[in-house]
Amino acid sequence: MSANKKGIDNVDILLVEDNPADARLTQEAFKETNVRSTLHVVRDGAEAMEFLRRNGRFANAPRPDMILLDLNLPKKDGRQVLAEIKNSPEFKSIPIVILTTSNAAEDIQHTYNHHANCYITKPADLDRFMDVVKQIELFWLSIVQLP
Repeated sequence: MSANKKGIDNVDILLVEDNPADARLTQEAFKETNVRSTLHVVRDGAEAMEFLRRNGRFANAPRPDMILLDLNLPKKDGRQVLAEIKNSPEFKSIPIVILTTSNAAEDIQHTYNHHANCYITKPADLDRFMDVVKQIELFWLSIVQLP
């Protein structure tokens, strides 16, 4: 449930990110905002699908309200994860924000063709990266009505 719907005040976000530094920065940026959210971090595409399906160590995982998905992941690529989620009747309504270093036109086109909700290229600058993550949180968790 979204932060702005029915009085729910905590949003579960699944961050699929293999770079520990980027995961840590994203966590820090989310801590600096006023929106109450829980950021669940997985390191590869296979773990992302295990989390969603509540397999193994993720048996008690919540259904995320939103997914922040990197594209270049080990085990299962983010493009594959996106297609799998958006082709699943169970998961396709979960908004997916692509947050990746790639600014390749083919990646942008591919992800929108597979129903990503938005595409953001990670800034290389630390302060700009923190600002972008805060803006994602502000828009998706304070303004948008999530399913």
